[in-house]
Amino acid sequence: MSKRVLIAGESWTVHSIHQKGFDSFTTTEYAEGVRWLKAALEAAGWEVVYQPSHVAARDFPNTAAALAEYDCVMLSDIGANTLLLHPDTFVRSQALPNRLNAIRDYVANGGGFVMIGGYLTFQGIEAKGQYAGSAIEDVLPITMHRHDDRVECPQGVTPVVGQSHPIVNGLEGQWPDLLGYNQIVPKPGATTLVSVGDDPLIVAGSFGKGRAVAFASDCGPHWAPPRFVDWSGYNRLWGQIAEWTAGAI
Repeated sequence: MSKRVLIAGESWTVHSIHQKGFDSFTTTEYAEGVRWLKAALEAAGWEVVYQPSHVAARDFPNTAAALAEYDCVMLSDIGANTLLLHPDTFVRSQALPNRLNAIRDYVANGGGFVMIGGYLTFQGIEAKGQYAGSAIEDVLPITMHRHDDRVECPQGVTPVVGQSHPIVNGLEGQWPDLLGYNQIVPKPGATTLVSVGDDPLIVAGSFGKGRAVAFASDCGPHWAPPRFVDWSGYNRLWGQIAEWTAGAI
């Protein structure tokens, strides 16, 4: 039976204004940052269903039963508002299920959940991620700050494995540097597997019948530079994160 993972986020649109003396014009570029994560999971035998942020706004499942079609759900660099404000709610004032609560109930019933860091996950830039105090914070093995939680490390910061665990099996050696992360705080009873400086990078725990993992940095640029995404341990890391949260290891 195939293993299925749903990834939501990791997309953005940049709208630029080009001013040339008296005249100006605009250009728009759409980009996705999921390809390294997607390739890693597919290499580990996972069927990946990917919803860019603008697709997830409408199509992300709104019940635990619908999410149960997946063995693991991952949110990466997508703010809470995208899941809370379905277009039919925001534009047409239609009452719809709270999709953060759906994730909570999905995990409580035995699902696997991963939150991956970025400018719009955890609390994020200018606290616009807005997951603090939500059902997602209930599920995760960490608590979040109520302020901008970014720790920028342009000089690089080296992840250090702290203890043995199925997620880091075979990854005990030197890891490439990261360029930043979201600062999170482990809950009592949670397991901090990897740290960056004095802060946790990977924290694992359980919620109800399910499991959840917080990965405090990016799965791709910019916080995860080329040396990290091209690292020989990258595929193994993400495959083992998915397997563990799904209860397969």
